Amino acid sequence: MSKQIVQTDKAPAPIGPYNQAIRANGFLFVSGQVAIVPETGALETGTIQTETHQVMKNIQAILEEAKLDFSHIVKTTIFLSDMNLFASVNEIYGSYFTGAYPARETVAVKGLPKGVNVEISVIAVG
Repeated sequence: MSKQIVQTDKAPAPIGPYNQAIRANGFLFVSGQVAIVPETGALETGTIQTETHQVMKNIQAILEEAKLDFSHIVKTTIFLSDMNLFASVNEIYGSYFTGAYPARETVAVKGLPKGVNVEISVIAVG
């Protein structure tokens, strides 16, 4: 198996023993992203919409470092602090895709890192 670390300073640095993404056998596995602004290290917590946009921008930066875009994503996982946030997150999330959407699951969990409301991980091909 061939395994390559994908890392960019345009997305938040990992806050634990993991990498932003790993490319292996034609797949890119992107670690869960939260709304940390990479330039400042601060959380974007204004509204659920701005929080979700920051998460998607972080994913986009990692995809771009791997020379991919949202059209390469085949699977996403969305973690929410409260399922009542689903419609707002879904609207922002959906605006980053055109055409064929990836497979996905969305779950509400008891807690997320740094007390955020949304975390998203993706798997892309390419």
